[in-house]
Amino acid sequence: MKYLITFLAIAALGSIAAGFIFESDYSQKFIGFGTMGLFVLVFPLFAYYRWKDKDFRDYMLTKENLDKMRDKEKHKF
Repeated sequence: MKYLITFLAIAALGSIAAGFIFESDYSQKFIGFGTMGLFVLVFPLFAYYRWKDKDFRDYMLTKENLDKMRDKEKHKF
């Protein structure tokens, strides 16, 4: 998965760079498809890859988590 994300990111950035460097009839399409590839393919795959084994309850502001944060602050000083 990591290599797929890296390949897609390099391909999308390469497409954007090719659109700016080479002046052709399809320059704007290269830029557009590269940008669309980053936001439609690369970012969601990256977000899924990084968050797939995480528990979202650890990042929510619940009463228990707020109490834990307050306890950490009390012990800090």
